[in-house]
Amino acid sequence: MRYSTTFIPTLKEVPSEAQIPSHQLMIRAGMARSLASGVYSFLPLGYAVVKKVMQILREEMDAIGGQEFHLPALNPIEIWEQTGRVAEMDDVLFHIKNREGLVLAPTHEEIIAYHARQHIKSYKDLPQIWYQIQTKFRNEPRPRSGVLRGRQFVMKDSYTLDATPEGLDAGYEKHRLAYERIFTRCGLNFFSVGASSGAMGGSGSQEFMVESDHGEDTCALAEDNSYAANIEVATSWTPPIERVPGDDAIEKFATPAAKTINDLIEKHGIPEERCAKSVVYIAGGEPLLILMCGNDELNEEKLARALDTTQFRPAEENELLANTGAHGGSIGPIGLKNPKMRVIADLRLKGVNGLVSGANEDGQHYRNIDLERDATIESWHDLRVVREGERVGGPDGPRLRVVRAIEIGHIFKLGTKYSKALNAVFLDENGREHPIIMGSYGIGVERIVACFIEQNHDELGIRWNAALTPYDVQIVGMNTKKSETVRAACEELEAELQAAGLKVLYDDRPASPGVKFKDADLLGFPVQLVVGDKNLDNGQVEVKSRKTGERELTARENALEAVRKLLAAS
Repeated sequence: MRYSTTFIPTLKEVPSEAQIPSHQLMIRAGMARSLASGVYSFLPLGYAVVKKVMQILREEMDAIGGQEFHLPALNPIEIWEQTGRVAEMDDVLFHIKNREGLVLAPTHEEIIAYHARQHIKSYKDLPQIWYQIQTKFRNEPRPRSGVLRGRQFVMKDSYTLDATPEGLDAGYEKHRLAYERIFTRCGLNFFSVGASSGAMGGSGSQEFMVESDHGEDTCALAEDNSYAANIEVATSWTPPIERVPGDDAIEKFATPAAKTINDLIEKHGIPEERCAKSVVYIAGGEPLLILMCGNDELNEEKLARALDTTQFRPAEENELLANTGAHGGSIGPIGLKNPKMRVIADLRLKGVNGLVSGANEDGQHYRNIDLERDATIESWHDLRVVREGERVGGPDGPRLRVVRAIEIGHIFKLGTKYSKALNAVFLDENGREHPIIMGSYGIGVERIVACFIEQNHDELGIRWNAALTPYDVQIVGMNTKKSETVRAACEELEAELQAAGLKVLYDDRPASPGVKFKDADLLGFPVQLVVGDKNLDNGQVEVKSRKTGERELTARENALEAVRKLLAAS
Protein backbone atom coordinates (compact mmCIF):
# COMPACT_ATOMS: atom_id res chain seq x y z
CA MET A 1 0.00 0.00 0.00
CA ARG A 2 1.10 3.54 -0.70
CA TYR A 3 0.90 5.96 2.22
CA SER A 4 -0.27 8.75 -0.10
CA THR A 5 -3.47 6.84 -0.95
CA THR A 6 -4.06 5.19 2.44
CA PHE A 7 -6.34 6.73 5.08
CA ILE A 8 -4.11 7.14 8.15
CA PRO A 9 -5.07 10.45 9.80
CA THR A 10 -2.24 10.80 12.34
CA LEU A 11 -2.17 13.62 14.91
CA LYS A 12 0.88 15.39 16.33
CA GLU A 13 -0.77 16.51 19.58
CA VAL A 14 -2.20 14.35 22.34
CA PRO A 15 -6.01 14.68 22.39
CA SER A 16 -7.20 16.46 25.53
CA GLU A 17 -9.90 13.87 26.24
CA ALA A 18 -7.47 10.94 26.16
CA GLN A 19 -5.96 10.21 29.57
CA ILE A 20 -4.27 6.83 29.17
CA PRO A 21 -1.55 5.79 26.67
CA SER A 22 -3.65 3.34 24.64
CA HIS A 23 -6.41 5.91 24.13
CA GLN A 24 -3.93 8.63 23.22
CA LEU A 25 -2.03 6.46 20.76
CA MET A 26 -5.08 4.92 19.11
CA ILE A 27 -6.32 8.42 18.32
CA ARG A 28 -2.91 9.84 17.35
CA ALA A 29 -2.05 6.86 15.12
CA GLY A 30 -5.32 7.15 13.23
CA MET A 31 -6.70 3.83 14.48
CA ALA A 32 -9.97 5.11 15.91
CA ARG A 33 -12.13 8.18 16.33
CA SER A 34 -14.81 9.02 18.89
CA LEU A 35 -18.34 9.28 17.53
CA ALA A 36 -20.11 9.81 20.86
CA SER A 37 -19.29 9.25 24.51
CA GLY A 38 -18.23 5.60 24.77
CA VAL A 39 -18.75 4.97 21.03
CA TYR A 40 -15.79 4.62 18.66
CA SER A 41 -15.34 4.20 14.93
CA PHE A 42 -12.43 1.96 14.01
CA LEU A 43 -10.55 3.34 11.00
CA PRO A 44 -8.73 1.05 8.53
CA LEU A 45 -5.50 0.80 10.53
CA GLY A 46 -7.32 0.02 13.79
CA TYR A 47 -9.75 -2.40 12.20
CA ALA A 48 -6.86 -4.31 10.63
CA VAL A 49 -5.61 -5.03 14.17
CA VAL A 50 -9.12 -5.95 15.35
CA LYS A 51 -9.42 -8.46 12.48
CA LYS A 52 -6.11 -10.05 13.44
CA VAL A 53 -7.32 -10.49 17.02
CA MET A 54 -10.58 -12.00 15.78
CA GLN A 55 -8.68 -14.45 13.56
CA ILE A 56 -6.65 -15.67 16.55
CA LEU A 57 -9.88 -16.02 18.54
CA ARG A 58 -11.54 -18.05 15.79
CA GLU A 59 -8.56 -20.35 15.39
CA GLU A 60 -8.35 -21.13 19.10
CA MET A 61 -12.11 -21.51 19.57
CA ASP A 62 -12.36 -23.81 16.55
CA ALA A 63 -9.46 -25.84 17.96
CA ILE A 64 -11.50 -26.76 21.07
CA GLY A 65 -14.57 -27.71 19.02
CA GLY A 66 -16.36 -24.38 19.03
CA GLN A 67 -19.08 -23.70 16.47
CA GLU A 68 -19.53 -20.09 15.42
CA PHE A 69 -22.91 -18.38 15.62
CA HIS A 70 -23.99 -14.83 14.86
CA LEU A 71 -26.79 -13.90 17.24
CA PRO A 72 -28.97 -10.77 17.02
CA ALA A 73 -28.02 -7.71 19.05
CA LEU A 74 -31.74 -6.93 19.32
CA ASN A 75 -33.37 -9.19 21.92
CA PRO A 76 -36.99 -9.54 23.07
CA ILE A 77 -37.17 -8.14 26.59
CA GLU A 78 -39.42 -11.02 27.72
CA ILE A 79 -36.52 -13.47 27.48
CA TRP A 80 -34.43 -11.26 29.76
CA GLU A 81 -37.34 -10.86 32.16
CA GLN A 82 -37.53 -14.63 32.58
CA THR A 83 -34.01 -14.72 34.05
CA GLY A 84 -34.50 -11.62 36.22
CA ARG A 85 -31.65 -9.75 34.60
CA VAL A 86 -33.73 -6.81 33.41
CA ALA A 87 -33.73 -5.70 37.05
CA GLU A 88 -30.17 -6.86 37.77
CA MET A 89 -28.68 -5.06 34.75
CA ASP A 90 -31.13 -2.19 34.53
CA ASP A 91 -28.41 0.43 34.92
CA VAL A 92 -26.50 -0.81 31.85
CA LEU A 93 -29.27 -2.38 29.74
CA PHE A 94 -30.20 -0.32 26.67
CA HIS A 95 -34.00 -0.14 26.39
CA ILE A 96 -35.37 0.78 22.98
CA LYS A 97 -38.60 2.60 22.28
CA ASN A 98 -40.30 0.23 19.83
CA ARG A 99 -43.49 -1.73 19.31
CA GLU A 100 -42.08 -5.15 20.08
CA GLY A 101 -40.30 -4.43 23.37
CA LEU A 102 -36.71 -5.04 22.30
CA VAL A 103 -33.47 -4.38 24.18
CA LEU A 104 -29.87 -4.19 22.99
CA ALA A 105 -27.98 -7.23 24.23
CA PRO A 106 -25.11 -6.62 26.68
CA THR A 107 -24.35 -10.38 26.48
CA HIS A 108 -26.08 -13.50 25.13
CA GLU A 109 -26.57 -16.14 27.86
CA GLU A 110 -30.35 -15.82 27.57
CA ILE A 111 -30.38 -16.23 23.79
CA ILE A 112 -28.08 -19.28 23.91
CA ALA A 113 -30.41 -20.89 26.47
CA TYR A 114 -33.40 -19.95 24.30
CA HIS A 115 -31.98 -21.72 21.24
CA ALA A 116 -30.79 -24.65 23.34
CA ARG A 117 -34.39 -25.08 24.56
CA GLN A 118 -35.52 -25.30 20.94
CA HIS A 119 -33.03 -27.90 19.76
CA ILE A 120 -31.30 -29.77 22.61
CA LYS A 121 -33.59 -32.69 23.56
CA SER A 122 -31.35 -35.54 24.71
CA TYR A 123 -28.08 -36.17 26.51
CA LYS A 124 -26.91 -37.47 23.12
CA ASP A 125 -27.04 -33.86 21.85
CA LEU A 126 -24.47 -32.81 24.46
CA PRO A 127 -21.84 -31.48 24.97
CA GLN A 128 -21.86 -28.39 22.75
CA ILE A 129 -19.53 -25.38 22.46
CA TRP A 130 -21.15 -22.39 20.75
CA TYR A 131 -19.44 -19.06 20.21
CA GLN A 132 -19.73 -15.78 18.38
CA ILE A 133 -17.80 -12.56 17.82
CA GLN A 134 -20.47 -9.92 18.05
CA THR A 135 -21.18 -6.31 18.99
CA LYS A 136 -22.47 -5.75 22.52
CA PHE A 137 -24.16 -2.71 24.05
CA ARG A 138 -23.94 -1.52 27.65
CA ASN A 139 -25.22 1.83 28.85
CA GLU A 140 -22.14 2.72 30.86
CA PRO A 141 -22.91 5.77 33.02
CA ARG A 142 -19.31 7.04 32.77
CA PRO A 143 -17.55 5.79 29.63
CA ARG A 144 -13.81 6.34 29.95
CA SER A 145 -10.34 5.10 29.02
CA GLY A 146 -11.12 4.97 25.32
CA VAL A 147 -12.26 1.55 24.14
CA LEU A 148 -11.62 -0.02 27.55
CA ARG A 149 -14.97 1.18 28.93
CA GLY A 150 -17.36 1.84 26.07
CA ARG A 151 -21.05 1.64 25.39
CA GLN A 152 -20.61 -0.37 22.20
CA PHE A 153 -17.87 -2.98 21.85
CA VAL A 154 -17.01 -6.31 20.24
CA MET A 155 -16.86 -9.43 22.37
CA LYS A 156 -15.99 -13.03 21.72
CA ASP A 157 -18.53 -14.83 23.86
CA SER A 158 -18.75 -18.60 23.98
CA TYR A 159 -20.94 -21.06 25.85
CA THR A 160 -20.64 -24.67 26.89
CA LEU A 161 -23.75 -26.86 27.18
CA ASP A 162 -23.33 -30.05 29.18
CA ALA A 163 -25.27 -32.87 30.81
CA THR A 164 -23.07 -33.26 33.89
CA PRO A 165 -20.98 -31.11 36.24
CA GLU A 166 -17.94 -33.05 35.07
CA GLY A 167 -18.72 -32.01 31.51
CA LEU A 168 -18.90 -28.38 32.61
CA ASP A 169 -15.52 -28.74 34.32
CA ALA A 170 -14.00 -30.14 31.12
CA GLY A 171 -15.43 -27.34 28.95
CA TYR A 172 -14.28 -24.74 31.48
CA GLU A 173 -10.75 -26.16 31.44
CA LYS A 174 -10.69 -26.18 27.62
CA HIS A 175 -11.55 -22.49 27.65
CA ARG A 176 -9.00 -21.67 30.33
CA LEU A 177 -6.22 -23.22 28.27
CA ALA A 178 -7.54 -21.66 25.04
CA TYR A 179 -7.55 -18.23 26.70
CA GLU A 180 -3.96 -18.67 27.79
CA ARG A 181 -2.99 -19.52 24.20
CA ILE A 182 -4.95 -16.55 22.83
CA PHE A 183 -3.35 -14.00 25.11
CA THR A 184 0.10 -15.50 24.61
CA ARG A 185 -0.30 -15.40 20.82
CA CYS A 186 -1.41 -11.77 21.04
CA GLY A 187 1.77 -10.94 22.95
CA LEU A 188 0.17 -9.94 26.26
CA ASN A 189 1.81 -10.25 29.67
CA PHE A 190 -1.18 -11.51 31.67
CA PHE A 191 -2.21 -13.34 34.83
CA SER A 192 -5.41 -15.02 35.96
CA VAL A 193 -7.31 -14.52 39.22
CA GLY A 194 -10.26 -15.99 41.06
CA ALA A 195 -13.18 -13.60 40.72
CA SER A 196 -16.77 -12.85 41.66
CA SER A 197 -19.50 -14.07 39.32
CA GLY A 198 -21.59 -10.96 40.05
CA ALA A 199 -24.85 -10.66 38.15
CA MET A 200 -23.83 -13.56 35.89
CA GLY A 201 -24.36 -16.02 38.71
CA GLY A 202 -22.93 -19.54 38.87
CA SER A 203 -20.54 -21.51 41.03
CA GLY A 204 -17.21 -20.05 40.03
CA SER A 205 -15.35 -17.71 37.73
CA GLN A 206 -11.87 -16.66 36.72
CA GLU A 207 -10.61 -13.41 35.23
CA PHE A 208 -7.63 -12.84 32.97
CA MET A 209 -5.85 -9.58 33.70
CA VAL A 210 -2.99 -7.37 32.61
CA GLU A 211 -1.33 -5.28 35.30
CA SER A 212 -1.71 -1.57 34.59
CA ASP A 213 -1.67 1.63 36.60
CA HIS A 214 -4.68 2.67 34.50
CA GLY A 215 -6.75 -0.43 35.28
CA GLU A 216 -10.24 -0.26 36.76
CA ASP A 217 -9.89 -3.55 38.64
CA THR A 218 -7.84 -4.16 41.75
CA CYS A 219 -6.12 -7.51 42.32
CA ALA A 220 -4.19 -9.10 45.15
CA LEU A 221 -1.09 -11.01 44.04
CA ALA A 222 1.30 -13.02 46.19
CA GLU A 223 4.85 -11.75 45.84
CA ASP A 224 5.95 -15.27 44.79
CA ASN A 225 3.03 -15.58 42.29
CA SER A 226 1.54 -18.49 44.24
CA TYR A 227 -1.80 -16.71 44.71
CA ALA A 228 -3.84 -14.22 42.69
CA ALA A 229 -7.41 -13.01 43.12
CA ASN A 230 -9.59 -10.08 42.28
CA ILE A 231 -9.89 -7.84 45.32
CA GLU A 232 -13.62 -8.67 45.28
CA VAL A 233 -12.90 -12.22 46.47
CA ALA A 234 -9.31 -12.07 47.75
CA THR A 235 -8.55 -13.49 51.20
CA SER A 236 -5.52 -13.12 53.43
CA TRP A 237 -4.15 -14.25 56.76
CA THR A 238 -4.13 -11.71 59.59
CA PRO A 239 -2.95 -12.27 63.17
CA PRO A 240 -5.87 -13.46 65.34
CA ILE A 241 -7.30 -10.96 67.82
CA GLU A 242 -6.93 -12.55 71.22
CA ARG A 243 -9.46 -12.26 74.04
CA VAL A 244 -8.33 -10.01 76.86
CA PRO A 245 -8.32 -11.25 80.49
CA GLY A 246 -11.21 -10.38 82.78
CA ASP A 247 -14.94 -10.03 82.39
CA ASP A 248 -15.52 -6.30 82.81
CA ALA A 249 -19.03 -5.02 82.19
CA ILE A 250 -19.68 -2.66 79.33
CA GLU A 251 -19.17 0.98 80.18
CA LYS A 252 -20.37 4.05 78.34
CA PHE A 253 -17.86 6.89 77.92
CA ALA A 254 -17.93 10.26 76.19
CA THR A 255 -16.29 10.63 72.78
CA PRO A 256 -17.52 14.05 71.62
CA ALA A 257 -14.82 14.50 68.96
CA ALA A 258 -14.56 10.88 67.78
CA LYS A 259 -16.19 10.49 64.39
CA THR A 260 -13.85 7.86 62.94
CA ILE A 261 -11.80 4.85 64.01
CA ASN A 262 -8.66 6.96 63.73
CA ASP A 263 -10.18 9.47 66.16
CA LEU A 264 -10.67 6.68 68.71
CA ILE A 265 -7.08 5.54 68.17
CA GLU A 266 -5.48 8.98 68.36
CA LYS A 267 -7.66 10.76 70.95
CA HIS A 268 -8.51 7.88 73.28
CA GLY A 269 -5.54 5.56 72.89
CA ILE A 270 -7.60 2.57 71.77
CA PRO A 271 -5.73 -0.06 69.70
CA GLU A 272 -7.18 -0.39 66.20
CA GLU A 273 -7.96 -4.11 66.62
CA ARG A 274 -10.13 -3.27 69.67
CA CYS A 275 -12.36 -0.94 67.65
CA ALA A 276 -15.54 -2.37 66.13
CA LYS A 277 -16.73 -0.24 63.22
CA SER A 278 -20.44 -0.29 62.37
CA VAL A 279 -21.71 0.05 58.81
CA VAL A 280 -25.44 0.19 58.08
CA TYR A 281 -26.99 -1.01 54.81
CA ILE A 282 -30.53 -1.42 53.57
CA ALA A 283 -30.90 -4.98 52.25
CA GLY A 284 -34.19 -6.23 50.87
CA GLY A 285 -35.83 -3.09 52.25
CA GLU A 286 -34.68 -3.83 55.81
CA PRO A 287 -31.83 -2.25 57.81
CA LEU A 288 -28.72 -4.33 58.44
CA LEU A 289 -25.80 -3.47 60.75
CA ILE A 290 -22.41 -4.86 59.71
CA LEU A 291 -19.54 -4.96 62.21
CA MET A 292 -15.99 -4.64 60.91
CA CYS A 293 -12.67 -4.61 62.77
CA GLY A 294 -10.87 -1.28 63.02
CA ASN A 295 -10.30 0.38 59.66
CA ASP A 296 -11.10 -2.75 57.66
CA GLU A 297 -13.07 -1.86 54.54
CA LEU A 298 -16.32 -3.65 53.75
CA ASN A 299 -16.13 -5.69 50.53
CA GLU A 300 -19.53 -5.44 48.86
CA GLU A 301 -18.95 -8.49 46.66
CA LYS A 302 -18.33 -10.58 49.77
CA LEU A 303 -21.40 -9.01 51.36
CA ALA A 304 -23.46 -10.01 48.32
CA ARG A 305 -22.39 -13.64 48.76
CA ALA A 306 -23.11 -13.52 52.49
CA LEU A 307 -26.61 -12.14 51.87
CA ASP A 308 -27.17 -14.12 48.63
CA THR A 309 -28.42 -10.96 46.93
CA THR A 310 -27.07 -7.88 45.21
CA GLN A 311 -30.10 -5.84 46.17
CA PHE A 312 -28.62 -3.64 48.91
CA ARG A 313 -27.26 -0.13 49.39
CA PRO A 314 -25.64 2.01 52.11
CA ALA A 315 -28.19 3.57 54.47
CA GLU A 316 -28.81 7.29 54.22
CA GLU A 317 -28.34 9.61 57.19
CA ASN A 318 -32.04 9.76 58.07
CA GLU A 319 -32.20 5.97 57.97
CA LEU A 320 -29.22 5.72 60.31
CA LEU A 321 -30.91 7.98 62.83
CA ALA A 322 -34.27 6.22 62.58
CA ASN A 323 -32.85 2.73 63.12
CA THR A 324 -29.92 3.32 65.47
CA GLY A 325 -30.70 6.57 67.28
CA ALA A 326 -27.37 8.15 66.28
CA HIS A 327 -25.50 9.64 63.38
CA GLY A 328 -22.49 8.04 61.72
CA GLY A 329 -19.50 7.65 64.04
CA SER A 330 -21.53 6.74 67.14
CA ILE A 331 -23.28 3.58 65.95
CA GLY A 332 -22.83 0.12 67.46
CA PRO A 333 -24.51 -3.27 67.97
CA ILE A 334 -25.83 -2.58 71.50
CA GLY A 335 -29.02 -0.60 72.25
CA LEU A 336 -30.23 -0.10 68.70
CA LYS A 337 -33.34 2.04 68.34
CA ASN A 338 -34.82 -0.61 66.04
CA PRO A 339 -34.69 -3.79 68.15
CA LYS A 340 -35.45 -5.97 65.11
CA MET A 341 -32.40 -4.75 63.22
CA ARG A 342 -30.22 -7.61 61.98
CA VAL A 343 -26.50 -7.65 62.88
CA ILE A 344 -23.78 -9.59 61.06
CA ALA A 345 -20.03 -9.37 61.63
CA ASP A 346 -16.69 -10.04 60.01
CA LEU A 347 -14.89 -13.23 61.02
CA ARG A 348 -11.97 -11.26 62.52
CA LEU A 349 -14.28 -10.24 65.36
CA LYS A 350 -15.62 -13.70 66.19
CA GLY A 351 -15.13 -14.52 69.86
CA VAL A 352 -13.48 -11.16 70.60
CA ASN A 353 -14.00 -9.13 73.79
CA GLY A 354 -12.61 -5.87 75.13
CA LEU A 355 -14.04 -3.99 72.16
CA VAL A 356 -15.08 -0.37 71.74
CA SER A 357 -18.05 0.56 69.56
CA GLY A 358 -20.65 3.29 69.29
CA ALA A 359 -23.38 3.49 71.92
CA ASN A 360 -26.08 4.61 69.43
CA GLU A 361 -26.00 8.01 71.09
CA ASP A 362 -24.13 10.87 69.46
CA GLY A 363 -20.77 11.47 71.13
CA GLN A 364 -20.91 8.27 73.20
CA HIS A 365 -19.21 4.86 72.92
CA TYR A 366 -19.17 1.61 74.88
CA ARG A 367 -15.96 -0.08 76.03
CA ASN A 368 -15.45 -3.67 77.30
CA ILE A 369 -17.86 -5.11 74.72
CA ASP A 370 -17.86 -8.90 74.50
CA LEU A 371 -19.64 -9.79 71.28
CA GLU A 372 -20.51 -13.25 72.57
CA ARG A 373 -22.03 -11.79 75.76
CA ASP A 374 -23.37 -8.36 74.88
CA ALA A 375 -24.57 -8.53 71.27
CA THR A 376 -26.73 -10.75 69.11
CA ILE A 377 -24.77 -11.54 65.96
CA GLU A 378 -26.86 -13.31 63.34
CA SER A 379 -23.91 -14.70 61.37
CA TRP A 380 -20.18 -14.34 60.78
CA HIS A 381 -18.55 -13.94 57.36
CA ASP A 382 -15.35 -12.92 55.64
CA LEU A 383 -16.43 -9.40 54.68
CA ARG A 384 -13.21 -7.41 54.52
CA VAL A 385 -11.04 -6.07 51.69
CA VAL A 386 -7.51 -7.44 51.97
CA ARG A 387 -4.63 -5.00 52.42
CA GLU A 388 -1.21 -4.59 50.86
CA GLY A 389 1.45 -6.54 52.76
CA GLU A 390 -0.87 -9.05 54.43
CA ARG A 391 0.14 -12.68 54.14
CA VAL A 392 -1.30 -15.61 52.22
CA GLY A 393 -2.22 -18.81 54.02
CA GLY A 394 -0.51 -18.23 57.36
CA PRO A 395 2.06 -16.24 59.34
CA ASP A 396 4.93 -17.45 57.14
CA GLY A 397 3.12 -17.12 53.83
CA PRO A 398 4.15 -14.73 51.07
CA ARG A 399 3.00 -11.13 51.32
CA LEU A 400 0.36 -9.65 49.05
CA ARG A 401 0.82 -6.95 46.44
CA VAL A 402 -2.33 -4.98 45.66
CA VAL A 403 -2.20 -3.80 42.04
CA ARG A 404 -4.40 -2.13 39.46
CA ALA A 405 -5.29 -4.27 36.45
CA ILE A 406 -7.37 -4.38 33.26
CA GLU A 407 -9.66 -7.33 32.67
CA ILE A 408 -9.24 -8.90 29.20
CA GLY A 409 -11.26 -12.09 29.66
CA HIS A 410 -13.67 -13.75 32.10
CA ILE A 411 -14.86 -17.35 32.31
CA PHE A 412 -17.88 -18.51 34.33
CA LYS A 413 -19.37 -21.78 35.50
CA LEU A 414 -22.99 -20.73 35.15
CA GLY A 415 -24.60 -24.00 36.16
CA THR A 416 -28.36 -24.08 35.57
CA LYS A 417 -29.38 -20.48 36.36
CA TYR A 418 -30.35 -19.65 32.76
CA SER A 419 -31.48 -23.07 31.61
CA LYS A 420 -33.90 -23.38 34.54
CA ALA A 421 -35.31 -19.90 33.95
CA LEU A 422 -35.84 -20.58 30.24
CA ASN A 423 -36.74 -24.27 30.57
CA ALA A 424 -33.78 -25.47 28.49
CA VAL A 425 -33.82 -29.14 29.46
CA PHE A 426 -32.70 -32.53 28.14
CA LEU A 427 -33.62 -36.16 28.80
CA ASP A 428 -30.99 -38.46 30.31
CA GLU A 429 -30.48 -42.11 29.35
CA ASN A 430 -33.34 -43.08 31.67
CA GLY A 431 -35.75 -40.55 30.20
CA ARG A 432 -35.53 -38.18 33.18
CA GLU A 433 -35.57 -34.44 32.55
CA HIS A 434 -32.71 -32.17 33.67
CA PRO A 435 -31.73 -28.55 33.04
CA ILE A 436 -28.74 -28.08 30.74
CA ILE A 437 -25.56 -27.14 32.62
CA MET A 438 -24.00 -24.02 31.11
CA GLY A 439 -20.70 -22.18 31.10
CA SER A 440 -20.04 -18.69 29.69
CA TYR A 441 -16.71 -17.32 28.47
CA GLY A 442 -15.99 -13.77 27.27
CA ILE A 443 -13.08 -11.84 25.76
CA GLY A 444 -13.15 -8.14 24.89
CA VAL A 445 -11.66 -7.75 21.41
CA GLU A 446 -10.89 -4.03 21.64
CA ARG A 447 -9.52 -4.59 25.14
CA ILE A 448 -6.86 -6.91 23.73
CA VAL A 449 -5.84 -4.16 21.29
CA ALA A 450 -5.77 -1.45 23.97
CA CYS A 451 -3.94 -3.62 26.50
CA PHE A 452 -1.30 -4.57 23.94
CA ILE A 453 -0.65 -0.87 23.35
CA GLU A 454 -0.58 -0.20 27.11
CA GLN A 455 2.19 -2.79 27.43
CA ASN A 456 4.02 -2.04 24.18
CA HIS A 457 4.69 1.65 23.63
CA ASP A 458 7.34 4.24 24.29
CA GLU A 459 7.54 8.02 24.13
CA LEU A 460 7.55 7.85 20.32
CA GLY A 461 4.52 5.65 19.74
CA ILE A 462 3.32 2.06 19.46
CA ARG A 463 5.58 -0.98 19.11
CA TRP A 464 3.61 -3.73 17.33
CA ASN A 465 4.56 -7.39 17.26
CA ALA A 466 4.28 -9.62 14.19
CA ALA A 467 0.99 -11.17 15.41
CA LEU A 468 -1.07 -7.97 15.59
CA THR A 469 0.65 -5.40 13.43
CA PRO A 470 -1.43 -3.89 10.60
CA TYR A 471 1.70 -3.86 8.37
CA ASP A 472 4.88 -5.90 8.70
CA VAL A 473 7.24 -3.28 7.30
CA GLN A 474 7.18 0.42 6.47
CA ILE A 475 9.39 1.59 3.63
CA VAL A 476 10.56 5.13 4.29
CA GLY A 477 11.79 6.71 1.07
CA MET A 478 14.06 9.73 1.44
CA ASN A 479 13.47 12.58 -1.03
CA THR A 480 11.27 10.47 -3.31
CA LYS A 481 9.91 13.63 -4.95
CA LYS A 482 13.29 14.51 -6.46
CA SER A 483 15.21 11.25 -6.60
CA GLU A 484 14.16 8.82 -9.31
CA THR A 485 16.76 6.34 -7.99
CA VAL A 486 15.22 6.26 -4.52
CA ARG A 487 11.69 6.09 -5.88
CA ALA A 488 12.54 3.16 -8.18
CA ALA A 489 14.35 1.28 -5.38
CA CYS A 490 11.39 1.75 -3.02
CA GLU A 491 8.94 0.45 -5.58
CA GLU A 492 11.14 -2.57 -6.31
CA LEU A 493 11.46 -3.36 -2.60
CA GLU A 494 7.71 -2.92 -2.15
CA ALA A 495 7.01 -5.45 -4.92
CA GLU A 496 9.64 -7.89 -3.62
CA LEU A 497 8.37 -7.83 -0.03
CA GLN A 498 4.74 -8.13 -1.06
CA ALA A 499 5.58 -11.08 -3.33
CA ALA A 500 7.11 -12.74 -0.25
CA GLY A 501 3.76 -12.45 1.51
CA LEU A 502 4.54 -9.44 3.71
CA LYS A 503 2.20 -6.51 4.28
CA VAL A 504 4.02 -3.34 3.26
CA LEU A 505 3.26 0.34 3.71
CA TYR A 506 5.42 2.44 1.40
CA ASP A 507 5.67 6.06 2.55
CA ASP A 508 5.76 7.77 -0.83
CA ARG A 509 4.56 11.15 0.43
CA PRO A 510 6.46 14.32 -0.54
CA ALA A 511 7.09 15.00 3.15
CA SER A 512 10.35 15.74 4.97
CA PRO A 513 12.39 12.85 6.42
CA GLY A 514 11.61 14.13 9.92
CA VAL A 515 7.86 13.87 9.36
CA LYS A 516 8.19 10.41 7.86
CA PHE A 517 10.37 9.11 10.70
CA LYS A 518 8.03 10.49 13.36
CA ASP A 519 5.00 8.92 11.71
CA ALA A 520 6.84 5.62 11.29
CA ASP A 521 7.67 5.51 15.01
CA LEU A 522 4.15 6.58 15.97
CA LEU A 523 2.53 3.85 13.85
CA GLY A 524 5.05 1.38 15.22
CA PHE A 525 5.18 -1.39 12.58
CA PRO A 526 7.87 -3.94 13.52
CA VAL A 527 10.36 -3.10 10.75
CA GLN A 528 11.32 0.16 9.06
CA LEU A 529 13.21 -0.03 5.78
CA VAL A 530 14.91 3.31 5.10
CA VAL A 531 15.93 3.99 1.51
CA GLY A 532 18.08 7.01 0.57
CA ASP A 533 20.53 8.08 -2.15
CA LYS A 534 23.60 7.96 0.08
CA ASN A 535 23.18 4.32 1.10
CA LEU A 536 21.96 3.26 -2.34
CA ASP A 537 25.22 4.61 -3.81
CA ASN A 538 26.92 1.92 -1.72
CA GLY A 539 24.34 -0.73 -2.65
CA GLN A 540 22.77 -0.64 0.81
CA VAL A 541 19.53 0.13 2.66
CA GLU A 542 18.95 0.72 6.36
CA VAL A 543 16.82 -1.68 8.42
CA LYS A 544 15.45 -0.59 11.80
CA SER A 545 13.72 -2.62 14.51
CA ARG A 546 10.90 -0.60 16.06
CA LYS A 547 11.00 -2.84 19.15
CA THR A 548 14.64 -2.21 20.04
CA GLY A 549 15.40 0.91 17.99
CA GLU A 550 18.52 -0.81 16.59
CA ARG A 551 19.55 0.07 13.04
CA GLU A 552 21.84 -1.69 10.63
CA LEU A 553 22.89 -1.35 7.03
CA THR A 554 22.38 -4.33 4.76
CA ALA A 555 23.03 -5.02 1.11
CA ARG A 556 20.07 -4.12 -1.06
CA GLU A 557 19.75 -7.72 -2.25
CA ASN A 558 19.61 -8.97 1.39
CA ALA A 559 16.79 -6.64 2.46
CA LEU A 560 14.10 -9.34 2.50
CA GLU A 561 16.22 -11.62 4.66
CA ALA A 562 16.97 -8.79 7.11
CA VAL A 563 13.28 -7.86 7.35
CA ARG A 564 12.26 -11.47 8.04
CA LYS A 565 14.90 -11.74 10.77
CA LEU A 566 13.58 -8.67 12.58
CA LEU A 567 9.97 -9.79 12.18
CA ALA A 568 10.80 -13.12 13.80
CA ALA A 569 12.23 -11.25 16.79
CA SER A 570 9.35 -8.79 17.15
